[in-house]
Amino acid sequence: MKIKVGFGFDVHQIKEGHPFILGGEKLDHHAGAFGHSDADVLAHAICDAILGAANLEDIGYHFPNTDDRWKGANSLDLLSQCVTLIQDKGYSLGNIDAMLCLEAPKIKPYIPQMKINIAKAAGIEVDDISIKATTNETMGFIGRQEGVVAYAVCLIQKEN
Repeated sequence: MKIKVGFGFDVHQIKEGHPFILGGEKLDHHAGAFGHSDADVLAHAICDAILGAANLEDIGYHFPNTDDRWKGANSLDLLSQCVTLIQDKGYSLGNIDAMLCLEAPKIKPYIPQMKINIAKAAGIEVDDISIKATTNETMGFIGRQEGVVAYAVCLIQKEN
């Protein structure tokens, strides 16, 4: 069996008047992430981890923010397309481990549904997804609640 690991990172500004979508869930918050698609940093970091593991460039290569087809796109749909791309190369997704870094809102109550949403989009089991969160201890742009960051790693595998 051939096993590969991928790493993903994403960051978006937080702005008033925008929905806050993480892992396909709309969070109850006065401001949200701003971007070309739905600005779901968690899904975007996972996409980059999956694509990177299979040496398939990055999310911006496949879904550029200069292309109006992706304006307001549901990032879970992009995630599903990334999984299809690795499957076309003979790989399957093993697991995902992700970390969110933001000051507010607290996301613990949302994590179970985020995991369900991501599992459905990625075609894997909920138990194969880990989502954690931390703050930036009020330091920097994250601490000032100007942005949100997500990191993700994944394992892909191919039968020889």
